[in-house]
Amino acid sequence: MPTVTPSFRDVLPGWIGRQRWYTAKGRTPELRRVGGLRFEDPDGEVGIETWLLRDEAGPAPVVYQVPLTYRGAPAPELEHALLAQVEHSELGPRWVYDACHDPVGARALLAAIVTGEAVVSDGGAGLGRATGHRAGGPGAMRAHTAGERVRVLSGEQSNTSIIFEGEDGPPVICKVFRVVAEGRNPDVVVQEALADAGSTRVPAPLGDLYGEWPGVSGESQQGHLAFAQEFLPGVEDAWRVAVRAAADGAPFVAPAADLGAAVASVHRDLAAAFPVHEATAPIRAQLRATWRDRATAALLAVPELEPLRDAVTAVYARAEEATWPALQRIHGDLHLGQVLEVPERGWLLLDFEGEPLRPLPERTAPDLALRDVAGMLRSLDYAAGGAGREHGTVVPDEWTSAAREAFLDGYAREAGADPRDHADLLAALELDKALYEALYEVRNRPDWLTIPLSGVRRLLGAPTT
Repeated sequence: MPTVTPSFRDVLPGWIGRQRWYTAKGRTPELRRVGGLRFEDPDGEVGIETWLLRDEAGPAPVVYQVPLTYRGAPAPELEHALLAQVEHSELGPRWVYDACHDPVGARALLAAIVTGEAVVSDGGAGLGRATGHRAGGPGAMRAHTAGERVRVLSGEQSNTSIIFEGEDGPPVICKVFRVVAEGRNPDVVVQEALADAGSTRVPAPLGDLYGEWPGVSGESQQGHLAFAQEFLPGVEDAWRVAVRAAADGAPFVAPAADLGAAVASVHRDLAAAFPVHEATAPIRAQLRATWRDRATAALLAVPELEPLRDAVTAVYARAEEATWPALQRIHGDLHLGQVLEVPERGWLLLDFEGEPLRPLPERTAPDLALRDVAGMLRSLDYAAGGAGREHGTVVPDEWTSAAREAFLDGYAREAGADPRDHADLLAALELDKALYEALYEVRNRPDWLTIPLSGVRRLLGAPTT
């Protein structure tokens, strides 16, 4: 049997432990290979495969995806992606690269996704199933499998996104999930469902790769490995647009109204594509418990909030007595940074994974559409604060209130129902979001804490200074 020196058992733990997407920082990975997929290089020169590795070093096992390419000679342009140089007992020296950065490996992955063919397993994992979803969608999207420029976005934490750009077709982005979760990734499921429903408010999907591997007890586990969709270069997210408007003293009324309509449109399509549930007593109790838990944590971490404890409790009490609308699938982590302004198409919503720190079952459970509305209202407030932090601009309260009302007006016109008709419930959800923000800022960016603190006080009718 062929051998590799040094072995991957010796090489991979150190390399994975240095990656941004490794979740157990400060620990040495304890890796067990649970499977992998093998791809074909059309020219037969580069070996291409994906390893699925379960790390058992942390408090809970985590499965990582490591795409690899093997070359018989060094590739100077890939030096930044070199994982190891090894000696193969039959093939001789081999240079091993992170395949996400290797154009040959990246194109092979995208080709598999677009064709929708099963990918051969090299042991362990059962198969990789690709959907080839809507490959002929908007813009006559095509497979970018040869000749195009390939680059990797920088700065991502848990995924690696590969950009394919060429002369003959629109650009494509392929998101490789480095941390592989069991179950259907909500970002993939929701965007594909919205596209099937005819929504024009999300980027057009090309397809996804779905894998299978054995769990800790030998049971079969499945989950998404990669997702490809159209890439929208040269566009700005709504955060940048709103902050610039606030810093310049320009009104954000018309864009906010259009943004409200876009969110309402997506909510309508989500309600048609996924089940809608009555807000039963057990569900309401569970949601109220999350509010109380968040409030308790925020009050403990931020002493400035303690005098407002009774007022917080009163807001939640009024919401508990209110009439609740039905629950449905929502975005779950909606803010201005999750929306792009695309010429001739308007606002497009991105990243339907929900709050990344919440367990997958919670992120995919039906929720109140008002939660997304509250998230966007808080984000508009943050844009005003961000203009102050980033540009030194004192943004008047009138700018924020006008943008918020315009957003709600646009939502109401598109939805045929006004979120303000559920004022007590909306206030509770916005307060919950503001407390979450305060907890985040005190732990990560204390200089920004004044923004959510002012928001909490405003929501409670307390002085903001």
